[in-house]
Amino acid sequence: MRNSSWVRRRVFLLTLVASASCLGTKSVEPLPPGGIHVLFVGNSLTYQNDLPWTVAALGEMAGDTIRVAASVGPNLALVDHLNGGSDAVERIQQGGWHFVVLQQGPSTVPINRDSLILWTQWFDPYIKKVNAKPALLMVWPSADRYAFFDEVRKSYQQAAQAVNGVFIPAGAGWLQAWDADDTLSLYGPDGYHPSGLGTYVAALVVYERITGKDCRTLPATAIAGGFNLGVPEATVRKLQEAAHAANALYPD
Repeated sequence: MRNSSWVRRRVFLLTLVASASCLGTKSVEPLPPGGIHVLFVGNSLTYQNDLPWTVAALGEMAGDTIRVAASVGPNLALVDHLNGGSDAVERIQQGGWHFVVLQQGPSTVPINRDSLILWTQWFDPYIKKVNAKPALLMVWPSADRYAFFDEVRKSYQQAAQAVNGVFIPAGAGWLQAWDADDTLSLYGPDGYHPSGLGTYVAALVVYERITGKDCRTLPATAIAGGFNLGVPEATVRKLQEAAHAANALYPD
């Protein structure tokens, strides 16, 4: 793990990118060349604990270069981004992306599932035009709707299939983690947004899917949003096993 000054610098830089994106700024500089370029389009489930940074930091720990940017904002559905709620379309059109990761709410009920699929299809031409791959980030329902995890999975999986995209089963990674240890606190205090540990599990799933590498080979250090979470090695290894199992359960 790099030192704390590296962590602070990386958090600051990604915060600038994400903040500019939320404001719809169109003058953000392209990312430097090299590595895997990933644009995250979503809402607070993505920016809570800074999932994009966490994915990039996992790559750094493994000696990989994952360059990230984010067009995010509170309570945004994908259609809000398309209607000018962020600069997502402009960032996509900038080009140079390998993956554009799309995320909104759980989308468990039929009308929301249909909307997720439709809006993913609306994003698809922009993404494919710059030779990038659309990726659908499965999230999770609120804690009081635990029984709906599989409905979330179906919604995001079907949206990915509709555009021949990548399905990223982050929520399934949570379930696999709880199968290993049901005491893990993956939800934050509000029972909806992820805890740091929840973001770490999601980042592991993303890392595997975009790099094709096994997250179980990563160092036994749990990080999220610029912080070492101070989790025991045995627990970190459980989480890495869980993320790997989720990707194996739903192969791309």
